[in-house]
Amino acid sequence: MRQFILISAFMLASTATAFAGPQVGGEYKVKGTNFDGSAYSGTATITPASNSTCRIVWKTGGTTSTGFCMRNDDSLAAAYKLGAAVGLVIYHIEDDGTLDGVWTIADKAGAGTEVLTPR
Repeated sequence: MRQFILISAFMLASTATAFAGPQVGGEYKVKGTNFDGSAYSGTATITPASNSTCRIVWKTGGTTSTGFCMRNDDSLAAAYKLGAAVGLVIYHIEDDGTLDGVWTIADKAGAGTEVLTPR
């Protein structure tokens, strides 16, 4: 019984960290840099799917990419498809709700940066 209580407490604490900090979701202004340092901008929409997961859609230039995301404390990670490529972005959730991140594409050298600012 004691082990059950400890496991339950750990699971509850793990779930609670998904809720820490500002809420994530809604419309965002996007500003980022590509691997070569060139700038891009656009919009992103984050739609919560559960207490710790969400869907995300970026519209930058003439390109739309979709993905899913998972929150853990003050971090948000998203996997996405851009054409046939698969990518990953990791954001730090700032106190004001801004998402400050770094991204990459599978099997490519380099990384870009991206900031999502709530609209």
